[in-house]
Amino acid sequence: MSDRLEPGDKAPPFSLPDDTGATVSLADFAGRKVIVYFYPAAMTPGCTTQACDFSDSLESLRRDGYEVVGISKDAPAKLAKFRERDHLTISLLSDEDLTVHQAYGVYGPKKLYGKTALGVLRSTFVVDADGVLTHAFYNVKATGHVAKLRRDLGLTA
Repeated sequence: MSDRLEPGDKAPPFSLPDDTGATVSLADFAGRKVIVYFYPAAMTPGCTTQACDFSDSLESLRRDGYEVVGISKDAPAKLAKFRERDHLTISLLSDEDLTVHQAYGVYGPKKLYGKTALGVLRSTFVVDADGVLTHAFYNVKATGHVAKLRRDLGLTA
């Protein structure tokens, strides 16, 4: 697993396919703030809760100057099903080879039901308009995460 990122670090660049097959890059958000979150698997209960929470909050986050991008190891076709099934409005990106996961330090050993296994650590990063991390949250909880993130960013509901 890569070292964990810290506030003040330059956000690792990425260019990944979204659920439509179009390429989305971190550079596309230059001059804007973006929340980049990593989740283990589309269409699982916790990941659905988190994605729906971000989608439901997207307009208010945009009013506060933030875009949102979710990244998983799922193929674009699965992400398209996820978007359709749950009416998601956030950008969903596919990192099937885990290159971006590793660059952000979110893939590695984790505890699951008392056993250690390799997997995705549910994590969220806030990138400022200059591409620098202002926040790096590892091992976040799916439920209530957006509300906690808003508090941490000093945003009102």
